[in-house]
Amino acid sequence: MCSRIASLVRCISTVNKQNKMKYILVTGGVISGVGKGIISSSLGTLLNSCDIPVTSIKIDPYINIDAGTFSPYEHGEVFVLDDGGEVDLDLGNYERFLDIKLHSDNNITTGKIYRQVIERERRGDFLGKTVQVIPHITNAIQEWVERVAARPVRNNITPQVCIVELGGTIGDIEGMPFVEAFRQLQYRIGRENICCVHVSLIPTPRSTGEPKTKPTQASVREVRRLGLTPDLIVCRSEKEVNDGVKEKISLHCDVATEQVICIPDLSSIYHVPLIMDEHNIIDFLKDRLKLDIKSPRPVKYLQQWRDLAKKMDKITREVNISLVGKYTKLEDSYTSVTKSLQHAATSVDYKLNLKFVDASHLEESTKIEDEVKYYEAWRSLCLSDGVIVPGGFGSRGMTGKILAAKWCRERRKPYLGICLGLQASVIEFARNVLKLQDANTTEIDPNTKHKLVIDMPEFTPEEKGGTMRLGARTSVFRENDNSVIRQLYGNQSTIIERHRHRYEVNPDYVEQLEQNGLKFVATDVEGKRMEIAQLDNHPFYVAVQFHPEYLSRPLKPSPPFLGLILASVNKLDRFLDHGCRLSPRDMSDVSEDEADASYHGLQQLHRNCQVNDNCNGIHSSDNSERISK
Repeated sequence: MCSRIASLVRCISTVNKQNKMKYILVTGGVISGVGKGIISSSLGTLLNSCDIPVTSIKIDPYINIDAGTFSPYEHGEVFVLDDGGEVDLDLGNYERFLDIKLHSDNNITTGKIYRQVIERERRGDFLGKTVQVIPHITNAIQEWVERVAARPVRNNITPQVCIVELGGTIGDIEGMPFVEAFRQLQYRIGRENICCVHVSLIPTPRSTGEPKTKPTQASVREVRRLGLTPDLIVCRSEKEVNDGVKEKISLHCDVATEQVICIPDLSSIYHVPLIMDEHNIIDFLKDRLKLDIKSPRPVKYLQQWRDLAKKMDKITREVNISLVGKYTKLEDSYTSVTKSLQHAATSVDYKLNLKFVDASHLEESTKIEDEVKYYEAWRSLCLSDGVIVPGGFGSRGMTGKILAAKWCRERRKPYLGICLGLQASVIEFARNVLKLQDANTTEIDPNTKHKLVIDMPEFTPEEKGGTMRLGARTSVFRENDNSVIRQLYGNQSTIIERHRHRYEVNPDYVEQLEQNGLKFVATDVEGKRMEIAQLDNHPFYVAVQFHPEYLSRPLKPSPPFLGLILASVNKLDRFLDHGCRLSPRDMSDVSEDEADASYHGLQQLHRNCQVNDNCNGIHSSDNSERISK
């Protein structure tokens, strides 16, 4: 009897261990921007391919509450989630790689943690105790991580593994409380439930041409000094390094040679999961975290990533797109837009050649100050196959965006305007077609006679952070509408896309605009806010108030971006005429194998667009204007 009870206890104990959440903590050393986000996403991709449900958390040690008030020059673009969370761009990488939908709580900042602890102190939750970093802040961090890790991010399935990326560089004073929190967590949940991955840089000075391991040794030593022991060391370098470098790191950092992974710069980020798989990372994680992963791997294991990476390497034909924006000095400012264009171009067998054009360089004032910049900007525009004007704020560069919209309209150049790009195209049309010379947005000129773009009263409080029209909202196509953009969305009556704006098209001018050829083919559910505009008698002139780039995926490109690319290579009409697919004959300038691959790929793309719940996160909905805010 006693032996049966003991056996039952052991069995229950084993089940409890298997059901425990597993954590992978990713830290960075030597420099910031070393690639922790891509490594984290790739680890999740490998686990996803083994049917292990994964979620991700990004920790940003800055004191800001969220990324909403940042200039893009600070940390790159602000990524927006379904629930309206304005978060770090790395969450965009997670969503694109893992095809999941994260929540605002998946982005932890020092500001969020301290605000929560201070609010609890004000309520008296700590019963008069002195509130300190240890234990109150570190406990709050652990509680937050454990709570969010268990929240479903796909198909209402509870994740088994949570990948946590700690932003910044190990040793930063801002990140100390988070490192301490995970030092405590590893002992509380058990070392078998947490794995530490350290990403570091192997520089190769030009003077010697020899890879240097000392920076990595120093950063690993710092991690260990703070109480965490790296289980994997991922070394980033410009070029491949030899086995001697790995052995040296292994010796000085106290890890096995097979636990040192060297990843050089690659032709595309989609090779990273494949490189990591070659190092048997899954087998290591299976043993280290006691994961229930079947062996051998499924037949389709990582096949879509291999096909995508191979396809991107083989494509030779280029499509030239000009991005006319305000923050062009830092390409990370438009990361999601760039990725979305890449997804769309790859899906139709074209390599994206993207030129960043500073909008202000298109203006006459630049011609006076610097003719070279002025003519180079216009030359880029003239040589492009298509033009995109993304979102933004403020007056700088607005005139240039309006000029780009005018040029595309008059020259019949494929054009996609997003958010502010929509507003710029509306103002341009009013000025040059309706002859309303004073037409403007109240963001720039509150006293303009013709207020084509106005602020939304309910979204203009004194505070700036988190007060815009944010997150996933429903757009409704007009009845009997057969517009190009609706066909690209699979002829759905409604779509859901993510928004981030404080200004809208003035409904008082809509009738006048439409009578002259600029049609608004979709509105919000109440029919008051203009969501999509399309110009009559133009190859492709589409502008949207939402941000479709936030829902684009490598294997499921966003419809507006797909339309722009197809129009830019003169294949949009054929694509629509054939029911949103291209035949092998349309790919006559490529090999037979490539044509067949493209045909089957576009067939799959067409099928995706017919499935409401599985196309770019676009869902058919007739119920709510707003999702989960």
